[in-house]
Amino acid sequence: MDSQETRKPLLEVKHLKKWFSAKSTPFSGKKMYIKAVDDVSFQLYPGETLGVVGESGCGKSTMGRSVLRLIEPTEGQILFEGRDFMKLKSGDLRKSRSKMQIIFQDPYASLNPRMTIGEIIAEPLDLQWKTGKEEIRKRVLETMEIVGLNTKYYNRYPHEFSGGQRQRIGIARAIVLRPELMVCDEPVSALDVSIQAQVINLLRRLQKQMGMAYIFISHDLSVIKHISDRVAVMYLGHMVEIAGKDDLYRNTLHPYTKALLSAIPVPDRHARKEKIILEGDLPSPANPPSGCVFHTRCFMAREVCGKEVPEMKDYGNGHCCACHFAGEWNK
Repeated sequence: MDSQETRKPLLEVKHLKKWFSAKSTPFSGKKMYIKAVDDVSFQLYPGETLGVVGESGCGKSTMGRSVLRLIEPTEGQILFEGRDFMKLKSGDLRKSRSKMQIIFQDPYASLNPRMTIGEIIAEPLDLQWKTGKEEIRKRVLETMEIVGLNTKYYNRYPHEFSGGQRQRIGIARAIVLRPELMVCDEPVSALDVSIQAQVINLLRRLQKQMGMAYIFISHDLSVIKHISDRVAVMYLGHMVEIAGKDDLYRNTLHPYTKALLSAIPVPDRHARKEKIILEGDLPSPANPPSGCVFHTRCFMAREVCGKEVPEMKDYGNGHCCACHFAGEWNK
């Protein structure tokens, strides 16, 4: 694979924000916003997997859906194949959408119980293709085989399948148009551990076959390490660290990432591992802390952290971190 310097990014996200309006308090008179995603920037290259990790409520899923414009961003720029995705309207937007798909977290809620499996997988083709039913049926059956579903299930309904099979149906629906970008929104978190491995291996195989790029969202750092090329860490709507997976796990720079990694279980019961327990709850995105958003829970926080927002800096080899005292525990 070519180096990132010689390749053009498939996706560029610049200063993305998604703020939701909230009810103002009776006495403040101010309009309040929930800052679910606040100034996020990154690039994604063809065939690459960017893992996105963080606590529940950090804005991972909102960021993924904003990139696809399933929810409209408040601010920012999204460039897909060099085109400004934010400015596309109607027909052009629909054409671009055929190249960008999503796998949802809940395999039970994401499938229409009134539709057969064949109808569910065919729905994107019905919207995008100007062709006959026989061609659509042929593509659906081919896609079912690719994801490991028996074609005899074509006329069955979602309630007749297990969670793992339902997620395969969701994956089939997402890849039936042969997209270039896939947002995987915690696609294995609702599945048993043994089924998780099957689905992850399926996603890796599909990526090799079709050359898709993934934004893989998860709270499980073990899963992220297994499937990702690069890893981005989010906290309270901000991206605080991004690096190649080996570099990030070996040379962690941000205290929040350090705390997340310390929580990964170790199989060897005799191995000693220092766990970093973060005190307090995740602050409200409607009223985030001043300065560095992590300083209220950070074990390295100093006076400057509560006053100044840290700049996202490149510390070499594309390893970027937003921390005033990045990696100082290693010195």
